[in-house]
Amino acid sequence: MIDRIYECSVVPELWPSVLDDLATLTEARGGLLFSARKALYWTASGAVRDVFDEYVADGWFTRCSRRVCLMGQSQPSFFVEQDFWSEDELDADPIYRDFFRPRGLGWSAGTGLKIPTGDNIVFSVEREFGRGPIEQTYVDRLNELRPHLSRSAMVSARLELQRVQGAAEALTALRLPALVADSAGRVIEANALIETLPERIRFGADNRLVLPDKRANDQWLAALAAIETPGSEACSIPLRDAHGRASMVLHVMPIKRSAHDIFGQSYALLMITPVAGDRAPSAEIMQSLFDLTPQEARVAGGLATGRTLEEIAAAGDVAMTTVRSQLRRVLEKTGCTRQAEVVALLSSVAIGPG
Repeated sequence: MIDRIYECSVVPELWPSVLDDLATLTEARGGLLFSARKALYWTASGAVRDVFDEYVADGWFTRCSRRVCLMGQSQPSFFVEQDFWSEDELDADPIYRDFFRPRGLGWSAGTGLKIPTGDNIVFSVEREFGRGPIEQTYVDRLNELRPHLSRSAMVSARLELQRVQGAAEALTALRLPALVADSAGRVIEANALIETLPERIRFGADNRLVLPDKRANDQWLAALAAIETPGSEACSIPLRDAHGRASMVLHVMPIKRSAHDIFGQSYALLMITPVAGDRAPSAEIMQSLFDLTPQEARVAGGLATGRTLEEIAAAGDVAMTTVRSQLRRVLEKTGCTRQAEVVALLSSVAIGPG
């Protein structure tokens, strides 16, 4: 399933099949993916395609309260109707009363993704009204897949859900510095934007990618080694400047299945998000850049604003051992070795032009 999700990143016509599987996983009728930046792009399972053709064509998308609620959440999770509304409120909501329920739908699990590039993405599965609300067990299953859906959809969104004909076209269409590499880190192809980063991205012997930031370079090699490990996730790597400040974030994604038709024998896609600024990042940006859970983001955000671990534990009403465990995960995900480095790193991150 995870391999198929990553396959969709550059072969977007496969998304409906994966959305069908998400629906089957949750006993729903179908699933959908919306991506919006300057324009709206979307795709859906065949079973709900006609419904959402109407949803978009008749203007329901622009007035949908559910989409607004999903995009307003800072927690990286799927949500169901009961997280936002009472039964009476649902009965009175026009989107449910006048659109979903007359078409046999009315229960969903959805998530909003705020991508650092400025793309806003919504995934949801849509269940028959007569079946009843989507249970927490199914929400938990969707949340296990959410990091993979997020990474793959980020690429699809940059490609405007259009299939590209080859590696050169794909890398150019991403409109971000990007390259593809083999399992040894040898660069197979890169776009022109990579050439604007000579102090951050270098090519060594045998055209291997070399990052002057040693810690980031070690993480890059570890990410390549982990791609074939069952259950391993795509990862994000902060790239620091000479002063230890994050200057960009590298997103490493595996190339799977028929995505090789686009990228040949390449093994991984590396896409780079520039970051800059002098303010602490929002929780949403921290989570998206570094794959932090809500609890980890709370710890990182507390540190970035000057709180001690004791204060963070007290504010969250959790044990110090729990906060220390969460801090260890933050250190691992951001490539830091000390608490002070987390503060310096996160305080330097604010999303740059995308």
